[in-house]
Amino acid sequence: MAKPVIAIVGRPNVGKSTLFNKLIGQRLSIVDDTPGVTRDRIYGEIEWQNKKAIVIDTGGIEPKSDDVILSQMRRQAQLAIDTAEVIVLVTDLKSGLVATDIDVADMLQKSGKKIVLCVNKCDKIGEPDPDFYEFYNLGIGDPVQVSAVHGHGTGDLLDRVFEALDVENEQDEDDDVINVAVIGKPNVGKSSLINYITSEERCIVSDIAGTTRDSIDTVVENRFGKYNFIDTAGIRRKSRIVDEIEKYSIIRAKMAIERSDVCVIMIDAQIGCTEQDTKVAGLALEAGKACIIAVNKWDAIEKDTKTMSNFKKRIEVDFAFMNWAPTVFISAKTGQRVENLFTLINTVAANNATRIKTGTLNELLAQITTRVQPPSDKGKRLKVYYMTQPSTKPPTFVSFCNNKDLFHFSYQRYIENRIRETFALSGTPIRMIIRERGEKK
Repeated sequence: MAKPVIAIVGRPNVGKSTLFNKLIGQRLSIVDDTPGVTRDRIYGEIEWQNKKAIVIDTGGIEPKSDDVILSQMRRQAQLAIDTAEVIVLVTDLKSGLVATDIDVADMLQKSGKKIVLCVNKCDKIGEPDPDFYEFYNLGIGDPVQVSAVHGHGTGDLLDRVFEALDVENEQDEDDDVINVAVIGKPNVGKSSLINYITSEERCIVSDIAGTTRDSIDTVVENRFGKYNFIDTAGIRRKSRIVDEIEKYSIIRAKMAIERSDVCVIMIDAQIGCTEQDTKVAGLALEAGKACIIAVNKWDAIEKDTKTMSNFKKRIEVDFAFMNWAPTVFISAKTGQRVENLFTLINTVAANNATRIKTGTLNELLAQITTRVQPPSDKGKRLKVYYMTQPSTKPPTFVSFCNNKDLFHFSYQRYIENRIRETFALSGTPIRMIIRERGEKK
């Protein structure tokens, strides 16, 4: 299920970025007393009471300003508002309620989204300042007093936000449907692939890079199964991102990866593997998704008997960090090997959801440690007591040992490879967690 989105908005210099940094637990947004420092949307992830959400920091809104920069910031904020499910309107106790706050509140109420009113800079603990009560005049419910600098009231704010999100009552998607995110650089043929699969012009196809701004869902049912294909905007290097709408598209593309089961990483056969292709793949790997590398436009390549094997070797080198991902050579234009893609999607999705019984896992662990003795250091040898699998998507394994420091990375990789080989877990990342016996989570 996709993580819900929260947008932090308000007029300039009320402490939005300070609050954002406090909520995500790191200094990601630039904080300065000069209004307008935050111009683009910055996003991060928060977790509260075992629930997760994406939070977007926005530039200050000046609804009636004709200034070019401020109008662009207003447009940025509007894009974030359109994406978000809950909006946190930040106001400033020290400045009091001003006309711009009223204008911003009116703008938000027209959006129809759920709004949580936050009164920032309430630095004193105890009874609210008398000026606090004037924010009720905005007519958007009970305000929450917060000090973003000191962290006071952020817990109450998150309680209100997640109550508004109503995460627990969101319906799960159909278990029979495999969600497939088609990702890659701009203009590699993502929309063309989905158009071929659906046999219709479901997505706009153009040679102009960046045609797809949003993430588009296309439900497909065929003899292979049920699928929800998510066509995403192309992800390009940050240095080449100049249009604010494109920055918004990248956030949506990353959200599409989050809610997918399988990521099809598309590469242009005419260009070959690039650094950006590996960065796109890294987003899917970081999210723990099953992955397939699809080399598109294979029909446009002049071939001999070694063309495909040579291309595979290049992929093995460039994508060494995910050598478990299968590769398929396709043509979205002619449909070459597209049927093979469906077979791979089913396989890697099943592998990503694989659960192995603890008994079976520990039988394998005994064989692994007998074949290759655990490492030792200064006369002390690593002992791996047992292993269990607490979760899937991706398969996650916890090994309990006598000393984590002795559990060398190379030995972890050896165990991972043996698990992957024994249970045929192609197309899915595997996560290994090392704990000392008796250690709490």
